[in-house]
Amino acid sequence: MTTHEYDVTVVGAGTAGCYAAATIANAGHSVVIVERKTAEEAGHIACGDALKGAANFPSAIPKSQIEPAFTNTDVDHGQFEIPAEDVVLDIPIPGELAVIDRWEYGRLLIEGADDAGVEFHYDTVVRDVTQADDGRVTGVEGIRKGDHVTYDSEVVIDGAGSLSILQDKADLSNSTFDKNVRYSQFASAYREIVEVDEPVEWSDALVFKPTKRSAGYLWYFPRTPTEINVGLGFQMNEEPMKLVGDLREDLQQRPEFENATVTDKLGAALPTRRTYDSATAPGFIAAGDAAAHVNPISGGGIAGAAYAGQYAAEQALEAIEHDDHSEERLWRYNERVMDHFGGRYAALDIYNIFATAYDLDDLMSLIAALPGQQLSEALYSGSSSINPALAVKTLWKSRGHWGTMFDFYKTKRLADRLLAHYENYPDSPHEFRGWQIRRDRIMDDIYATTGAEAKY
Repeated sequence: MTTHEYDVTVVGAGTAGCYAAATIANAGHSVVIVERKTAEEAGHIACGDALKGAANFPSAIPKSQIEPAFTNTDVDHGQFEIPAEDVVLDIPIPGELAVIDRWEYGRLLIEGADDAGVEFHYDTVVRDVTQADDGRVTGVEGIRKGDHVTYDSEVVIDGAGSLSILQDKADLSNSTFDKNVRYSQFASAYREIVEVDEPVEWSDALVFKPTKRSAGYLWYFPRTPTEINVGLGFQMNEEPMKLVGDLREDLQQRPEFENATVTDKLGAALPTRRTYDSATAPGFIAAGDAAAHVNPISGGGIAGAAYAGQYAAEQALEAIEHDDHSEERLWRYNERVMDHFGGRYAALDIYNIFATAYDLDDLMSLIAALPGQQLSEALYSGSSSINPALAVKTLWKSRGHWGTMFDFYKTKRLADRLLAHYENYPDSPHEFRGWQIRRDRIMDDIYATTGAEAKY
């Protein structure tokens, strides 16, 4: 057995892992990224390729390093197709947006971390977590190229993705780390990269469409006018979809994909739930998909993961500086995540919960009636407003579904209330349980209003 010692061990060479490790290395500390894939395959991750928040990235790996992977920066709106209503909604998307080549982005990200001085151990499958007698996480164990290997560190950062094995293996019972996590809060997704002969008319738009079965949607995101990321997903607590077959059926109905060539295929699980209430334990921090740092409606998580990686690294550095690996020392990480995007994502998740309680036709009629700007605000900010004139117009368009519309606006007010509660996220783990109790009371009101089954 080989033992390696680093100040910080990062598991996973994705966005959160690379930004965390680069931040550590730039500060002059030793850090390794443990990655299960080969050096050639690392960075190859199933993704919709749409990058919201493309204007800003942490400085540890500057935007200029990854910008060559931005293949389409002309996208400025979304199109939501509702075949049952014969409607295509135009949805403005605030902020800078890009569609990227995710594999090239992954390669450039790894290059940036390598330039910062990060060590990479590929072909390494983590099997277990090591802990001290007091419960502090002290490292990980795994198999590297057939050999048993151990990594001892002051802090471990989990960037291993959705439903991370580290969280299954570690005993986190004496911490605030979110243990209310199960597969039904995640989605199963599949995507293909498809090349077409002629440029698509919607090369400046992200195209969405509800699936015929289960609670999910299809997407068509143009990397270039002739190279399209196409995919679909469904919530894991719903009836399973035949992902490949259902995607193929829809593609065959769209004339722009006639004679198209598939160049890449990949599937994944992704969080469609609120950000973890807490992603810290003594000596341990989770970031990116491993802590549900993903917009639960759109699935977008690249920019959030980058900043979560930075915040995790900066808190790990403070723990090392003070020789204090306690959860209280690491707690500031949770605060920064909640302040940046965690509260907003929790509010957005309420619309997912709302959707589970209503008939698909009712939901599509409701969406078709909503103004595009309000729908955009609900999709990206977690809160939205509507003036009286638009309210009357919306009610008229949704006649026949007024009960659903009324419930939607009651749910919206509760989502606003939840967002306000997240703005008071506690500044220490000692106040955490009280904050959770008050948050759960709001959630009880949401379940009562929507009639949805409890998600958490």
